Order: sequence, then structure tokens, then C-alpha cells
Amino acid sequence: MTGKNCLVTGASGYIGGRLVPELLDAGHRVRCLARTPEKLRDHPWAGDVETVRGDVTDPSSLAGAMTGIDVAYYLVHSLGTGSGFEERDRDAARAFADEARAAGVRRIVYLGGLTPADLPVRSLSPHLRSRAEVGEVFLAGSVPATVLRAAVVIGSGSASFEMLRYLTERLPVMVTPSWVGTRCQPIAVRDVLRYLVGSAGMAPEVNRAFDIGGPDVLTYEEMMRRYAVVARLPARLILRVPMLTPRLSSHWIGLVTPVPRALARPLAESLRHEVVCAEHDIAVHVPDPPGAPIGFDEALALALRRIREARVTTRWSSAAVPGAPSDPLPTDPDWAGGSLYTDRRELTVDAPATALWRVVEGIGGENGWYSFPLAWAVRGWLDRLVGGVGIRRGRRDAARLRVGDSLDFWRVEAIEPGRLLRLRAEMRLPGLAWLELYADPPSPGETGSRYRQRALFHPHGLLGHLYWWSVSPFHAVVFGGMARNIARAAERAGDGDEGAV
Repeated sequence: MTGKNCLVTGASGYIGGRLVPELLDAGHRVRCLARTPEKLRDHPWAGDVETVRGDVTDPSSLAGAMTGIDVAYYLVHSLGTGSGFEERDRDAARAFADEARAAGVRRIVYLGGLTPADLPVRSLSPHLRSRAEVGEVFLAGSVPATVLRAAVVIGSGSASFEMLRYLTERLPVMVTPSWVGTRCQPIAVRDVLRYLVGSAGMAPEVNRAFDIGGPDVLTYEEMMRRYAVVARLPARLILRVPMLTPRLSSHWIGLVTPVPRALARPLAESLRHEVVCAEHDIAVHVPDPPGAPIGFDEALALALRRIREARVTTRWSSAAVPGAPSDPLPTDPDWAGGSLYTDRRELTVDAPATALWRVVEGIGGENGWYSFPLAWAVRGWLDRLVGGVGIRRGRRDAARLRVGDSLDFWRVEAIEPGRLLRLRAEMRLPGLAWLELYADPPSPGETGSRYRQRALFHPHGLLGHLYWWSVSPFHAVVFGGMARNIARAAERAGDGDEGAV
């Protein structure tokens, strides 16, 4: 198969970020469509692809992105929250199909959700129904389409895997909803990527949906029990409670796992339905190599190994979170004249800037935030109570960050290696907030380095102003303590002590 020109949407997400290097390895040329191209800048493959600015909900931005494309991958969808999301998904899919036809694209490849064969679309959960409707839009269009339908995707960093992992590891005794007895057919992320890449070479006459899954059909309860075995945990006691609805389950999942309620609910709703492959026709067009599809236990072992080796390339939190701010940076001209509260801290550090930067880039996750841990934990709990992401998302990598990474309840907005880390808050706030951390060389006549820290808050309405003034008395403890402890940690690291506060 000769290399093709491929367009990948959702390249900053979990699947898209892993698909791009697989396409490149297969000899294809890749163009990425991104609302914020800067988010792709730090990926190891960024220099090998063309990146264009655009949005599937904005048809005017698609025409240029489609020019010269052979295969267009559609890997974006709503997370099933907010009114009208199904209509938005349908409209975006229609616009994508129309622009693909106008540009002469030869194939659209879409990754959707596996649905029960015996249920009408209207009976599905809103999340699965929307996925199914998008697939139908593509199959009804004039551009040949490959619609891959998968259930639970097992891979390091996937939302389904993280949910399974944290529920099993943190709860030796579980009171569970009835959906843990529903059968599904999980699939390893490696097989999902193999089918996606292979779909680029399908014959022009192929225009259909394919069920894709691994060799095992399991209930969610069996998946949790087998996870415990693979992870070498004691056997779990699982008690079913029928009255736990998907809404209540999403709150329960949100309390126990890093997956926020906004994402947990559509996942829980989807698990109400039995989702088992009705066919394996994909193998006719993308033959299975020896040892594939990968079994559930092996998929778990591979995912856990990647976590232990700190080789998680993408994570569910790489994608945008519902309700999280996406406004411009506070340095943009549009902010002129608006209220922007600032808390500044600056310290001289008796350590080289390289040591200081290592501490800055390693902040969050297991290393914490270097001040008043209880205050950060309480803020995270409060955020979870109002449907936010909380502070438990952690980090993709224990030592390295890149633009677009989630970092507890922050997201990396900008990074200048060795100098600047800018984080944008994704907790629920009456305004927009950023935290900037700098590792500067020393001023003339000084030795060591200079640490600068700036917290910024742009209030929305009166409530935003009241919020800032209500928390500002604690800034000396939280932000002041952070600056001092980061400086001390850098000084210890400069002396060869890598311990964190």
C-alpha cells in the first residue's frame, strides 16, 4: 500500500495522539486539524506532521484542511453533557462529510461506540446514540466511510482503563450498581490503532460499519476481578445494589477515581447496554497478525507495564473537559481594560536554574504543590462536589510536561523549557485563573537563580470579585509557602538531594 495523505482530527486526544505516529510509521503523510495547534507542539512527532488551525464545528475552517487529503480520520465527539450535544455532533459530522466530498477525499474513518444489535438507536444512552448517529451520517454520505465500533478500550491512560483501575485498586469491598453484570467485549488500544491504520487502505467500494473487539466477552465485575489478579491484588468482594442509577454511579465513580462526573456519567450510561461484537468482518480488510486481537489480561498487563515505566504517551485527560475554560491568555490584547487580579512572588534561589526548573516541571501529581496540602485537597474535593475535575487527575508523566497536558485541576497552557510553565485552571470558578512559574538566571551580581511566581484571576461578574477577595487572605500561606518550598526543594536538588517537600 502506497503512502496516503491523511487528515487527523482530535490529535490532541487519547486516540488521535497515538494514531498519528502509527500512521507515520506506516508510511503515510499526516496533517492534523486542531483548534489550538500549540497543544501539539511538544509531541515527539510534531515536526513530522503538518498542523492546521480549524474546528469540525466550523465548516469554513475545514475546506483548506481537506485539500489534497486521501483519508480523513474523525476522532472527535462531545462527552454527552449539556443540552443539544447530539444535534451539535450531527451537524459537525454533516459538515465534515460535505467538505470531504467537495475536496475529493477518498475515505472517512470514524471511531464510534459498539451498540447492541437488537436495540433501536432511540433506546440507547444519549452518549451511544450520538456515536451511532454520527456513524450513520458518514455512511449515508457520498464519500466511502469506515465506521469502527468499539466498546471498552483498554490501554494506559484511557478513561475506561483508569476507571477500572482505580475502582479495583481503591475498593477491596465494593457496593456496585447492577450494570457490573452487563457483558461487554473490551479491546486493547493497540488493536484499535491497528484497525484505524489499516482502514486507510480499504477498497473504494467498502462503505460500512465494523464491530471491533478483543477475544474476551466479560461482565464489568469479571473485568474488575481479573484486573485484581493481573495487578496481584487480593480478591475483591463485590456486592450489587440495583437502585444505583447511572447518575448516582457517576457521582460514586467521581468520588473514587480521577475521572470527573461529566465524563463518568456517559461511560456509566453506556455500560447499561450489552455490547458484544456481532461480527469480525474487519479481519477481511485488516487481517489479524499472530497473537491478535490481544486478550484482556494481556492488554491489562501491557497498560500496567507502561504506567510503571512512565511511558504513557496520551491520557484521557489530554482532551478538553466539559465546562473548562478555553478563553485566551491574559496577555492577549482583548484583556485590556478588564479586571485582572494578580498575586506575585519572587525569591533568590541558591541553586542553578536547571535545578530550579526540574522542580517546577515536576510540580503536581505525586510531588504535590509544595504548600498546605490540606488546602489543595479541600479545594479539589469542593470542585468534585460541584462537578469539576478535582485534583486527582495527576500527571501523564512524572518528570516531563508538554502543552495540553492535564496537571491535577490545571492544564499546561504554555511551556518554555528551562524557563516558564503556565497553567490554566480547570476547576469550577467564577472566572478564569492562571498560575505562572519561572526559573530565571540570576540578576547581575547574584549567584544561583531567580524564582518568579504569578497567580492571575479574571473575575466573571460580582461573584468573581467576591471570590478573589474571599480567598486572598490565604494567599500568603498557599502561594507564599509554595514559592518558599519550591526554592528549598531546588536548593536540595542542587546539592544532590532530589526529595520533594
